[in-house]
Amino acid sequence: MTNLKKLLGIAVLIGALGIAGCSGVSEEQIAQLDALRAEVDALDKEVDQLKAEKTKLEREIAERNAKLKDCENMKAEIKANLDKMGN
Repeated sequence: MTNLKKLLGIAVLIGALGIAGCSGVSEEQIAQLDALRAEVDALDKEVDQLKAEKTKLEREIAERNAKLKDCENMKAEIKANLDKMGN
């Protein structure tokens, strides 16, 4: 995602340089630049949302793994107790 952000930033910069280098900036070019900036902002927000979702999912996975480990430990303890009772 950061690569996408960098790529869009570079595209905006190249576009701005190209616009400024050829001639005066027209209203249409300013509008296009503003649209690109808005798109970059929207993509940044999406990246932030996806990072937050990833963090949430990683936390849930860690919690489930901890519960699984507790269950495995309990299972091993119960099996050991049953083996003791059987002998």
